[in-house]
Amino acid sequence: MNSVTNLGRNGIQDWIIQRATAYVLALYTLFLLGFFVTTDVDYQSWNALFAQGWFKVFSLLALLSIAGHAWVGLWTVSTDYIKSAMPRFLFQAACVLVMFVYVVWGIQILWGL
Repeated sequence: MNSVTNLGRNGIQDWIIQRATAYVLALYTLFLLGFFVTTDVDYQSWNALFAQGWFKVFSLLALLSIAGHAWVGLWTVSTDYIKSAMPRFLFQAACVLVMFVYVVWGIQILWGL
């Protein structure tokens, strides 16, 4: 059975999405950890980091990765544990709405829109 609400068309694609987004998030976390360890972080250094275009793109990629990773995970949990169609749909719709709001809000913060 193939659900319209999953991100990939099958379990392999969802598995690949989970792994790819996990790698992006791990790289982003390691970069930020390295930045905090090697830099005397204050407003000027933090602002200078986020003023660079490549870091804005990297941050956007991390934000989209969080959304994709969360969606696959929440879809999997909801299909495993919420058996009735309507409550599962409502849960998934609420998750999509919250993730959409967070992504739009994150884009506004990153790019100053």
